[in-house]
Amino acid sequence: MGIFSKPKFTSEKKREVPEGLWQKCPSCGEVIHNLELVQNLLVCPKCDHHFTLSAYDRIHQLVDPDSFTEHDAGLFSVDTLKFTGMASYADRLRSYQKKTGLKDAVITGDAKIDGQRVALAVMDFFFIAATMGSVVGEKLARIIEYATQNRIPVVIFSASGGARMYEGVLSLMQMAKTCGALALHSKAGLPYISVLTHPTTGGVSASFATVGDVILAEPKAMVGFAGPRVIRETTHQDLPPGFQTSEFLEEHGLVDMIVHRKELREKLAQLLNYLTP
Repeated sequence: MGIFSKPKFTSEKKREVPEGLWQKCPSCGEVIHNLELVQNLLVCPKCDHHFTLSAYDRIHQLVDPDSFTEHDAGLFSVDTLKFTGMASYADRLRSYQKKTGLKDAVITGDAKIDGQRVALAVMDFFFIAATMGSVVGEKLARIIEYATQNRIPVVIFSASGGARMYEGVLSLMQMAKTCGALALHSKAGLPYISVLTHPTTGGVSASFATVGDVILAEPKAMVGFAGPRVIRETTHQDLPPGFQTSEFLEEHGLVDMIVHRKELREKLAQLLNYLTP
């Protein structure tokens, strides 16, 4: 073939995303202007794919203006086990703290949703995949205990890759700690609403995320303990269609209701009004 040969014609256009102003939907490939995406609550206007929200963006969308008071903002993780690998845990923590502006992977506090006072916790997937370490578990336990003492409902938004391996058994202990705090909250006759977002996996899905009095989920969120590939290789069986999606779990009874992000604030307000003593 000569160097001046005519290139082969193709009707397929590459949809490359310019940096800065646009994002490409990972579900349908639509290229969306950031302003339009923000105005649509980070939901694709074409296919309804729910993009990942930061914790503070989620709080801003949900709570009444100027009603959120953050708790335990100064808590941060330390490298107790002196974990070393491709990068030390301490270095990784500093990197994510600088990148996200957060101390750790959950924001907790006191807020109002449509006038209803709640104890709110929102996990942030951008911080080490919102893995649950000692600080995440401690902040969750403290906000639940605060809710019990003040007789207010708890609302937790989960999004997590599971337990934080850098903290070993200290991370796994947070599963029992958070569920214990929730058990006392329930014993006091107070409601807990759990909201599952994409993805909610591992030790988080096996503990506080799935013990709510009411469990909501965003559309098409992945929810499960181990990933589909691990389950497939372990069981040597084909998995059913839609396995580990919020729709599959609603059909099988784990999720009570799937709620679009645009309707979430209104739905929470209705539930809180109904459930709160």
